[in-house]
Amino acid sequence: MTLVTTDWLEKNLTDVKILDASWHMPSSNRHAYNEFLEGHIEEAQFFDLDKNSDESSSLPHMLPNKKKWQNIISNFGIKNEDQIIVYDNSDVISSCRCWYMFIYFGHNPNKISVLDGGFKKWNIENKKIVKKITSFKKSDYHVEEKNFMVKDKNQINENIDSQVFDLIDARGKNRFLGLEPEPRPGLKSGNIKNSKNIPFVDCINKKDHTFKSKEEILKIFQGAGVADEKYQIFTCGSGVTACVLALANKLISDKNPIIYDGSWAEYGS
Repeated sequence: MTLVTTDWLEKNLTDVKILDASWHMPSSNRHAYNEFLEGHIEEAQFFDLDKNSDESSSLPHMLPNKKKWQNIISNFGIKNEDQIIVYDNSDVISSCRCWYMFIYFGHNPNKISVLDGGFKKWNIENKKIVKKITSFKKSDYHVEEKNFMVKDKNQINENIDSQVFDLIDARGKNRFLGLEPEPRPGLKSGNIKNSKNIPFVDCINKKDHTFKSKEEILKIFQGAGVADEKYQIFTCGSGVTACVLALANKLISDKNPIIYDGSWAEYGS
């Protein structure tokens, strides 16, 4: 159950744990936590992508270590057997990053889902929004790290010649081609040699932020030259929208999401 509908969540609010993983680009002038305080889905807790990362890294929101993740999720009162629903109110569909992190740290993939359409669709349908902050008793969450689900710069460089996997970049076409500057200062423009480009927005319906149909996504991936016989690694600016493509890929192939965590923030520096 990679995606759940807004109607499904409305009927199952008390049977799941809900996280608002909204995150905005630094240039957006939006503050995700302040927006959460102004209104959110009932029972939701706020998941801060920046704080719940490796804050010692110079790169943005890199995966935290195992011990930190265990403490973060325990503090949410989440148990290993819980069904978790993640949503966002973001133009970059940031809930997918949180979804990926849970799977990377060993949560059952069948028990972590993204709300299709997120808070935007929830609002369009005039479903209930609250300001009350919900908290749960601390749990004892256990972690089993899936190291194969992340790639580093050395592995990316080795693949330029070996072409063992497809590296797919989720940034917009003009950023990928180096025709417009990166939003983060100090980064070169362009892309990783031999990588392919699928702008993440191509997989999302603009009207309500839902994912396009499996048939549409499959055509998009095929059109970009993605090979069925290879496995896919996803990259972007800083590891957020790469996870949107990873989720889209899971919808059409059921493959594990694998990310180059440093992404262009590391490679283009």
